[in-house]
Formats: sequence, C-alpha cells, structure tokens
Amino acid sequence: MGMKIRVIVATRNAHKVEEIRAILSDCEVLDLSAVEDPPEVEETGTTFVANATLKAVAISKLTDALVLSDDSGLEVDALGGEPGVYSSRYAGEDGNDALNNEKLLRELEGREDRTARFRCVMVLARAGEVLADFSGSVEGGILAARQGEGGFGYDPLFAPEGYEASFAELGEEVKNGMSHRARALDGVVKWLARFS
Repeated sequence: MGMKIRVIVATRNAHKVEEIRAILSDCEVLDLSAVEDPPEVEETGTTFVANATLKAVAISKLTDALVLSDDSGLEVDALGGEPGVYSSRYAGEDGNDALNNEKLLRELEGREDRTARFRCVMVLARAGEVLADFSGSVEGGILAARQGEGGFGYDPLFAPEGYEASFAELGEEVKNGMSHRARALDGVVKWLARFS
C-alpha cells in the first residue's frame, strides 16, 4: 500500500470537511488548521469557479500538500439563480443557516416555480498553480417549510429530484451519494487515482 495522498481542504467548515473525508477515504484529508496561520481569503469572485480558485491558489502557496477548495451554493430559478455565490451570506454578512433559510422562504412566498439546484465547483491546486477544476450539481426544489434536523445550510429546504424528503431528512449516506459535492468529488477521485 502506497502513501496516502495528503489533501488540505481550504475551509474551516467542519461539515464540509467530513463530507469530503467520507468520499476521499483513500486520502489523508485535513482542514485549514493544518496550515500555519492561513489567511482569510476574500471571496470576491462572481462565479463559483473564481471563488474556489482564489482560495485554492492562496492556500496552496503555504503548503506542500495538494489543496482542494470548493465554492458551492444554491441556485433558485425563480430568483434568477440567487442566492448563488452569496448562498452563505444571503441574509447578510452576519447571517447564519437559519436566517438564510428564512430569507429564502420569504423571497419565494407566493411563487409557483420552486425549482432549484445545488451547484459545487472544486479546484485542486499545488504551489500556487491550479491543477484542475471539477463541478457537480443536483436538481431539485425548495420546500414550503424546513424539514429535518440533519445536514447544514439549505439542506432542510432542498428536496432533490425524485424525493419528497429534504437533504436534512435523507441522511448523510443518501446525500453523499448524490449531492453536488459528491458529484464534483467524483471527478477529484478519478483525477487523484492516476497518482495512486
């Protein structure tokens, strides 16, 4: 058995790291705490790929390991693709999951079209250079009210296509098998397999 590939995920979001660790089980997956004094990388991009690239490149300059960053969010058709890249800050800079969910439900009040998708773009970088990028999405719809206690972010409001239940109710195993992040990571897994 060869050495495990070290991958540092450019995030402090423990939920995200756990999801990635579960899928990249053949790698040693670490979070930002593995990097000494990492900078706060401003997500100034207007696209998921731009933001993921900013984070991956900045952090990869500080370590010898591969750096994986992701930018992901919810795109709601009736809102012209919002909240999109602003998903985590939808209710304002000091917003949180609950406030973001409340704002989304307010914005969709009385609207028939509730189609939406979660989209994720991941960028792998090393030593300040982008090696590859990957994307994944999962289609679904926004429920009329929060359902379930699991997951994070908009999971309690998002029901993937073919399900009545939200991501928060379906459980990690189902979610990790079909989520936008899982689909982007599928590309990462195939890319990394060339080196193992």
